Amino acid sequence: VVVFRKDIGRIIAGLLEFRWNDETWFASYIVISMIPAAIIGLAFEDQITALFEGQLLLVGAMLVLTGILLFLADRAKETTKSVFALDAFVIGLAQAIAILPGVSRSGATISTSVLLGVDRHKAARFSFLMVLPIILGKTLLDTKDIIAGQAAGVEVDVTTLLLGLAAAFISGVFACNWMIALVRHAKLKYFSYYCFSIAAIVMLSQFFGF
Repeated sequence: VVVFRKDIGRIIAGLLEFRWNDETWFASYIVISMIPAAIIGLAFEDQITALFEGQLLLVGAMLVLTGILLFLADRAKETTKSVFALDAFVIGLAQAIAILPGVSRSGATISTSVLLGVDRHKAARFSFLMVLPIILGKTLLDTKDIIAGQAAGVEVDVTTLLLGLAAAFISGVFACNWMIALVRHAKLKYFSYYCFSIAAIVMLSQFFGF
């Protein structure tokens, strides 16, 4: 939210005009991008949850997949194309796949955008803005659960909670700026090398039991 505060402000201002303009079209593309993940997440919630239980080989394989996407995106030609409806849906499919353990959501969505011919900076911008409604929704649900827990007499360590929020905020801002810099300077291949390295460690640890 902080990193893209100007973009968010423009989108809100555009929506408040109550007419179709660049901002309302962009907001509609964000809604389209959320559809695949919403459908898959709701329809296969139990199966997806089960995949997070000791599936290290799957994690390794998905890290390799992320690395391949990033490597290919790094080699894509520079363009000035923006995101449109069909692009948004395909990028949304990438976000849905990123529900699987080991897949980087930002890596998958940005690389998919670039492979679709979208301008690198616009791809990064769309990738981070498209997830904000999901994050805000999850935050509201978690806040409701915390309030409900306090009402039921469950103690919540406010200090620990605030420290966690502060750490998440700082790391989130750093990660966003870092990823945007990688995309702008066509250095996604370095992130792909990182994914391949972690995948190798995960798979070797699974095979050799350490």
